Amino acid sequence: MTTTNTTTNAIVHKANTRGHANHGWLESYHTFSFAGYYNPERVHFGVLRVLNDDRVDAAMGFGKHPHDNMEIISIPLEGDLEHKDSMGNSTVIKNGDIQVMSAGTGIFHSEYNKNPDQPVKFLQIWVFPNKKNVQPRYDQVTLNVNDRHNKLQQVLSPNPEDEGVWIHQDAWFHMGRFDKGIDTTYAIKKAGNGVYAFILKGDFTINGHELNQRDGIGIWDVDQLDIKANSQDAEILLMEVPMDVA
Repeated sequence: MTTTNTTTNAIVHKANTRGHANHGWLESYHTFSFAGYYNPERVHFGVLRVLNDDRVDAAMGFGKHPHDNMEIISIPLEGDLEHKDSMGNSTVIKNGDIQVMSAGTGIFHSEYNKNPDQPVKFLQIWVFPNKKNVQPRYDQVTLNVNDRHNKLQQVLSPNPEDEGVWIHQDAWFHMGRFDKGIDTTYAIKKAGNGVYAFILKGDFTINGHELNQRDGIGIWDVDQLDIKANSQDAEILLMEVPMDVA
């Protein structure tokens, strides 16, 4: 089944065409092929390899498991997510935080719902790094979500001195929450990069494409994105990434 709508320089993934896995305690929607979901049309967008939209039941989670040579970003949407790893980090992240791990030469970690009585919802995103076998690292920051009202707030970049977290890749992530009717533009930061936009809540028009909650669109060969919110409190995540996978 074709689950994509491709035009000259854009590909649309409607929310209801994503891969879906329900393990009882874990419900996950996969924008790209992951675990038991495989779609040859949807393996990655540039170096963006995984975009999982996860819900984990109270007091449940992922036991210790390994990663290597991947930049892993977690963005909590609701609830509290407890993280522990083989570097000795033990933290809790919540809405407004963003977490990053550079798995590099290898790392083990676990993720659990810290709440005893409510689910946790979060995005987990994997990005291919621009260098392999780096020393593993962990970071998280708390952002002021008011700074993304009717504008795009940078939450990730390649530069340690910039706002948000940083990763080993020429990638920039932004989040925004908009009132109905507000429009803005996003200028591509590095020539040749594309942008994958994921609609967290509400409705948007992006470069002429109508998108609804949990839809995604990848756009390339453009200098900017024209973005308009078509509903109140509409929220968006933009992921600018290189289109070539080394």
